[in-house]
Amino acid sequence: MSENLGELTIIRELPATPADVFRAYVEPEQFVRFWGPVGTHVPLDTVTIEPKVGGRFDSTMVIEETGDRYPVRGTITAIREGELLEFVEDGIGMTGSLTFVDLGEGRTKVVMQQRDVPEMYLGPEAEAGLNSSFDRLVEHLVARS
Repeated sequence: MSENLGELTIIRELPATPADVFRAYVEPEQFVRFWGPVGTHVPLDTVTIEPKVGGRFDSTMVIEETGDRYPVRGTITAIREGELLEFVEDGIGMTGSLTFVDLGEGRTKVVMQQRDVPEMYLGPEAEAGLNSSFDRLVEHLVARS
């Protein structure tokens, strides 16, 4: 494992309640609508989300232009419905957390934190990709309301 491990934090306000945003992350049918940057998709048949401690958090992102596939296999390490989702990515040990904060009036602040991030997943491209995924999540949430 690389010694150049880092951290990445992204904070976004979303137009939905914490419960609705949380469900978007743990319901595979919703997750595939937004996960990954523009130009990618996640086939529903590659997603396994078991919303419990020790449950699977697996998906495969496909690059639309090339067909290249990027599987992610993870284990949920902490979960509180509508408040928190934490996981560790199998194989590389990167940890991620999503914290959902109720701002009232149907809005939620989401804090995404990644720790022990390998150097190749750090930098402006990675941050842009995650923000693109958040943009897609906003579109999904607005379409559902």
